[in-house]
Amino acid sequence: MAAKERRLSRKPIQESSHPEEKSGRKETVHDLAKFIDKGVQVKLTGGTHVTGTLKGYDQLLNLVLDEATEFLRDPDDPLKTTDQIRRLGLIICRGPAVMLVSPTDGTDEIANPFIQPDGA
Repeated sequence: MAAKERRLSRKPIQESSHPEEKSGRKETVHDLAKFIDKGVQVKLTGGTHVTGTLKGYDQLLNLVLDEATEFLRDPDDPLKTTDQIRRLGLIICRGPAVMLVSPTDGTDEIANPFIQPDGA
């Protein structure tokens, strides 16, 4: 039997229309540059909630927050935060622990519309 040769079809690689892909540089999904020197809320794994002024970040999502404050948890119910805060000052939030980053401007806390009154 003669050995069959398999030829792979080589299709030309299509060039992308995105300029950042042509240069080999990929644009990050996290565009935090617009939040520099502005207030942000950060939620970390484990439920820690911190607010502060974003001073810097890197590609691993490590964040530098100034004038940071942590919202303390209720000792009886660790899923709830209290009105008590702890001032932390200048901190670094490690990227792997960051779950959420949002601006503090334009966000307001509202009452939960799904909570039923006690009599219902």
